[in-house]
Amino acid sequence: MTSFYKNTISLAYLFCLLATSSSASSFIRQFTDDSNKPLQPYYLHKKENSSRDYKVTASNVVKGLRDRPPSSYSMKMESFNTLLKSANAQGYESRPFSVGGYNCRSGYLSLYVAIDKSTPIAAQKEIYADLRFYIFNKNERKYLTIQDTDIWKFNVFKTMWGFSQVLTIDTFKNPTNGYLYDGDHCEFGVDVTIPPLYEKSEFFSVTENFHNPRFTWTIQRFSMLLKDIYLSDMFYIRVRNWNIQVNPNGRATGEGKALSMYLNLNVNEKFKPYEKIYVRAKLRVLNQRNLNNLERPLDNWFIGPEYGNEHAWGYHEFISFSDLRDSSKGFVVNDVLKVQVEMEAISSTKYSP
Repeated sequence: MTSFYKNTISLAYLFCLLATSSSASSFIRQFTDDSNKPLQPYYLHKKENSSRDYKVTASNVVKGLRDRPPSSYSMKMESFNTLLKSANAQGYESRPFSVGGYNCRSGYLSLYVAIDKSTPIAAQKEIYADLRFYIFNKNERKYLTIQDTDIWKFNVFKTMWGFSQVLTIDTFKNPTNGYLYDGDHCEFGVDVTIPPLYEKSEFFSVTENFHNPRFTWTIQRFSMLLKDIYLSDMFYIRVRNWNIQVNPNGRATGEGKALSMYLNLNVNEKFKPYEKIYVRAKLRVLNQRNLNNLERPLDNWFIGPEYGNEHAWGYHEFISFSDLRDSSKGFVVNDVLKVQVEMEAISSTKYSP
């Protein structure tokens, strides 16, 4: 998969400070008239000066203080009160700055980032960005940080995103709060992060219904089996090949006292790197006198070499030799033993690429 953001035109982002024709203070209060309202993101068309004609979208806003300054752009200002008092100032915009091949600009107490019009977006283009705004607080020697937990989507119709309510003007102007300091100095900042789209993915699913979920293995001349390990014929269920393994003389803790039985992923089955296969199944020794079968559950992961190579699961002590030899129990009849597996669930994982 090719990244969504490769081979695109360079875009300019700007960090902006606004004022209106009546007064800068009245303009700011359009966005900050009630400090108790929740912060909300909004978008502005690149030809508009305010967001009053647009619906405000619900937001999940995180605010806090941090030591580290902005990493994308910082805008420090002196004589901020002069701009606030101006009746004619139309605003202040930073110079364009580049982020990840795009260039930006942004604004003040109603803080926003806008894509600079010098590098327009193609009609079908969408740019996803994480935005984080900052206002320096000299009292704390930290930056008030405002961000949304959602990602912001820029396109030809939505070239500007930001927060309509960050601080009230009274809070910002009061020198005891630390945002205006050394007379009327202040500092704003923004981080713009354009995360790349993922290029690799995987899809995990579990199948629980199979056309033929059972495999039965009839073992003739059971008392004559001399080898340590016997494998059934290969059988196919859910795009995988399997075998039942029995150890007639027992294995590990079952050696010399019980039949051991396991479900094996066939030796020719290959794991993809870091793949796991979940299996839920029932292993059975069938009763040939219509009595109760001996059944034991499996609920395990079959794993590849990255996790330790677990290709077989089962029981060292599946059924005792005494029960097998007791003809009245009905498990071995005429020197025939029947074992079975019933698959209940098998997982699969698809990887791209």
